Amino acid sequence: MSAVHTEVHASMLSGEEQRTAARQLTVAMVALGLFALGLLWTWLAPQQSGVGQLLLGAAALLVAIPVVRSGWYSLRYPDLHGITDLLIALAMLGAWASGDLMTAVLLPVIMIFGHVLEERSVIGSQEAITALGRLTRSRARVINNDGSITEVDNAKLRPGDRVEIRAGDRVPADGRVLEGRASLDTAPITGESVPLEAGVGMEVFGGAISLDGLLRIEVTRTGHESTLGKVISLMQSAERSKPPITRLLERYAGQYLVLVLLIAAVTWFITNNAQAMLAVLVAACPCALALAAPATAIAGIAVAARHGILIRGSAFLEELADTTSLVVDKTGTLTFGTLHLHEIRVQPHIDRDVVLRIASSLGSASSHPISRALAGLMSSEQHLPLTDVRERHGMGVIARTEHGEAALGRPELFETTGITAPSPPAHDGPIAGVALDGRFLAWLLLSDTLRPEASVALAELRTLGLNRQLLLTGDRRSVAETLAKEVGITQVQAQAFPEDKLNCVTTEAKNGFRPMVVGDGINDSLALKAGVVGVAMGKGGSDIALASADIVLIGSDLRRLGTCIRLSRRCRQILNVNVIIGLGWTLAIVAAAAFGLLGVAGAMIAAVLHNLSTLLVLANAGRLLRFQESLPKLKPARHDFKGTLGT
Repeated sequence: MSAVHTEVHASMLSGEEQRTAARQLTVAMVALGLFALGLLWTWLAPQQSGVGQLLLGAAALLVAIPVVRSGWYSLRYPDLHGITDLLIALAMLGAWASGDLMTAVLLPVIMIFGHVLEERSVIGSQEAITALGRLTRSRARVINNDGSITEVDNAKLRPGDRVEIRAGDRVPADGRVLEGRASLDTAPITGESVPLEAGVGMEVFGGAISLDGLLRIEVTRTGHESTLGKVISLMQSAERSKPPITRLLERYAGQYLVLVLLIAAVTWFITNNAQAMLAVLVAACPCALALAAPATAIAGIAVAARHGILIRGSAFLEELADTTSLVVDKTGTLTFGTLHLHEIRVQPHIDRDVVLRIASSLGSASSHPISRALAGLMSSEQHLPLTDVRERHGMGVIARTEHGEAALGRPELFETTGITAPSPPAHDGPIAGVALDGRFLAWLLLSDTLRPEASVALAELRTLGLNRQLLLTGDRRSVAETLAKEVGITQVQAQAFPEDKLNCVTTEAKNGFRPMVVGDGINDSLALKAGVVGVAMGKGGSDIALASADIVLIGSDLRRLGTCIRLSRRCRQILNVNVIIGLGWTLAIVAAAAFGLLGVAGAMIAAVLHNLSTLLVLANAGRLLRFQESLPKLKPARHDFKGTLGT
């Protein structure tokens, strides 16, 4: 580590810090040049050794300025990296006091070069963030009101704008498909290797690339509010957070500095060897130990982002390894949370297509979830022209068509309008009836759909040790138990309000479990915050749930819960090895320095060995970049799950 490690963070540099590092490298190169010139002058002109000493003094003074400034800064804002700054400053001042200009020059220079090597070797999360940032800047083909196309920078887009996306174009912002079909490469955002088939009504992410086809979308979110903007924001906040072990080490940073100074003083008192004392100060720099946790955490967060998993901070990555139970929501989490037509039961001699056309036409005239689901049964071009539209609040819609007066709604609607209808069939989900000109036509049975990966995802979590799994939902008990049986969950709490979900999670914690809570809705936000780790579904999840969660699954693939657990445990293994390297190596060098085993150039040898330990820690953390997820294969879907919406 360089002597200015506090000013230049160990693993990720902002633009200003990168310029600072470049200036320090320039200073080190100039000082090294003056140092070489001083030695050469002394060797070629021994009768003018004073000039050589002046050159060496100038080199030492040049590198002393940033070293002393960093040491002073560390006194005001102490932390683990600050200890390094102080120890290097003290070692350099000691070399000055003893007249050892060679050590006074080479010691800071070696440390600065070590820092540069460290920054080149460190996990490239800043580069990953920069690369993601490039995805947010593109050109957009805006469709004007007169149908003409104007190409603009996507930073100028606003919600409500209509945009055309051709094959090869990058989706400029989050939006909803209005027209067309295309295959989208969403790997940069969700980590999915399989292209997404986008069609009318689907939500698409900014940054995805159209592989074929032509899309026209309506922009829904731009800038920091977009999915990609949130990815970048979360990665930036995660990289600034400190792992728990780092905070623990910093708590004892002051005591560690006092201990090192005592060891150096005792070494000087016993050996009367200035080089041994300076070597102790340099060897005790805790850079490798200080980097052990951040380097590992940053690698883990970068790998997680590569697989479409956003982790808000290193603490949550560490907590994942200790989770012992799962509390999972139903609608929008285990299911898609959107209604679709599960079954249609028409009356004798009734044309099924006529029923669907009437239901879709009347559904388009209402904003009710059931109506919205039915409106998508046919395209808008196939809808019947409607007049005299009347919506009966909570019951349905009545309108006049070219074939007569049509009605769509709950069984109660037909009772109030005097239309004779057969008894509604038994069904665990919404039911809507259709009538035309006073004649009942059909019952439409709607349902939610179980995510195809739900069963295998929960089974994988059980193999990873999360055998205690609880389904927590606001839906009816019969609906919840049907789904729980399907996915292998034995414990169910149904008809739960947000405060009930919160109480359930806190009870889990009081009983000695460490729950991972998975949800997507507003009513899950309290529970997400109460869990040891809260995981939100990024695709379709509410903004409040995303803000409350510690981890976000961008593509909402439940199988990535297993990826989270395995990655967390892998990070812990790497971290333990890094702590052993950092602590063991430091103690070994300090002992060797105190006993004079590093020779007459002890301080410089200690600096080289110190940088070697730092690079070992970074190389070990870099092994995480080879982490590959192994998603379990999906089982063929057997049937739709019948449930209610929004619970």
